[in-house]
Amino acid sequence: MSSAEPTEQTGPAVRSHSQHSQHPQHPERPQHAEHAERSPRPAPMPGLAESARLLADSTTTSTALVADALARIEAAQPTLNAFRHLRAEAALAEAAEADRRLAAGERLPLLGVPVAVKDDTDVAGLPTHFGCDGDRPPVTTDSEAVRRLRAAGAVIVGKTNSCELGQWPFTEGPAFGATRNPWNTAHTPGGSSGGSAAAVAAGLVPAALGSDGAGSVRIPAAWTHLVGIKPQRGRVSVHPHHDAFQGLTVNGPLARTVADAALLLDAAAGAHPDDFHRPPAVRASDAARRDPGRLRIALAWRPPLTLTGAGPDPEVRRAVAALAETLARLGHQVEEARPRYGLIGLTFVPRATAGIAEFAARHPEPALLDPRTRSALRTGTRLGGRVVRAARAREVRQHRRIGALFDASGYDVLLTPTTAAPPPRIGTFDRLSAWRTDVTMAAACPYAWPWNVLGWPGINVPAGFTRSGLPVGAQLLGPSRGEERLIALAAQLEDDLRWYRHRPPAP
Repeated sequence: MSSAEPTEQTGPAVRSHSQHSQHPQHPERPQHAEHAERSPRPAPMPGLAESARLLADSTTTSTALVADALARIEAAQPTLNAFRHLRAEAALAEAAEADRRLAAGERLPLLGVPVAVKDDTDVAGLPTHFGCDGDRPPVTTDSEAVRRLRAAGAVIVGKTNSCELGQWPFTEGPAFGATRNPWNTAHTPGGSSGGSAAAVAAGLVPAALGSDGAGSVRIPAAWTHLVGIKPQRGRVSVHPHHDAFQGLTVNGPLARTVADAALLLDAAAGAHPDDFHRPPAVRASDAARRDPGRLRIALAWRPPLTLTGAGPDPEVRRAVAALAETLARLGHQVEEARPRYGLIGLTFVPRATAGIAEFAARHPEPALLDPRTRSALRTGTRLGGRVVRAARAREVRQHRRIGALFDASGYDVLLTPTTAAPPPRIGTFDRLSAWRTDVTMAAACPYAWPWNVLGWPGINVPAGFTRSGLPVGAQLLGPSRGEERLIALAAQLEDDLRWYRHRPPAP
């Protein structure tokens, strides 16, 4: 935690269930580093790929890795409040079974490796609160993404906090308190996958699954110095929802390195038989080892029309401009350009609010919902039916108009800031009306959501730090089914900038 900011203990306890120095945006030591070096800190938890290798080589055991993750989570919970539920007893039992399988010679991509998933994701034996208050019964069946993670051998240690129904770029609420940013606990880690981001950034788990309906993987990745992948719609199943939030929401990984994010994506990817969207498979881990070639990259500063007049904060612009210079130094052709977004927000709003209404209507105690959620429920109900069908029908034209950046103009990748602002302070959105929340949110985060409307892939990569040590990020955005190129480019950047060397202070 930052030495300049006191830490408050917020939220209930976890419920247990049986770079280079020449680049100013990538400083060798962010301004908070002196405090980080003085803070007592355990040895870093190995990353996802490294954990899998250590287990396969019999250098460690799943029991040791899972017990270490659980101890780190419990120790950090009063400060960071990253988790809603832990599976301590079940996870240790699964780790012991993984050790028996490893000893017998079995090998799977994640056999015995601890990971976490977001509170919107069904894990058998735990309730799925999705950031809401109130009591929910445990679900009886894993979601398809969790089923696939288990099939790859992963041990799910718990579920991470999310804001209510994943609506906002912060992770705070009456159900669990405030989840805090490990780089500075006076600030949010972002949302809605803020618990997953905080857990990975603080080294509590090697990687975690989040979900992204308007930037909810990429925004917290930007604000916690992580790699966050929003895959193509349908790449990772959202079953049991089939078409979550009117096609806006996808599941995706958060990790400290591109290789770890790609490994988790490979493990979780695949469709349920009932899924509406079934893109052909990609090999993300192979892409992370591939040279991207020389690419033509469009750099866009102007966000889609949000009526807020938002543009990037000067420190965000400085960091993203320096990252663009790095891409040019690596041999890519980088040019400023303007995607033709049009009035894409007019189709986003009906889809987003209708999606919130669908989830909110299933809550057993509607009075417990945030007033802003109830407002979105009313709006989504009004805009459902014919209006939302018309909004979805426009997607084909939006693909053609925005896709002209790639098809007609010949660009391979679009580069933008991930957010317009650094991470806000905890409580920034408290007591705001629904309208003021939306306006404040749109001003801080105007760049991410159009790619949810399109259903196309994007990756947040760390772009460095503000002068006060807060992380910011940049988006690499591609056309339909373009994950492999984006992953290869992100890996090339990581090899040059080595952002994984920077860690936040010990929680």
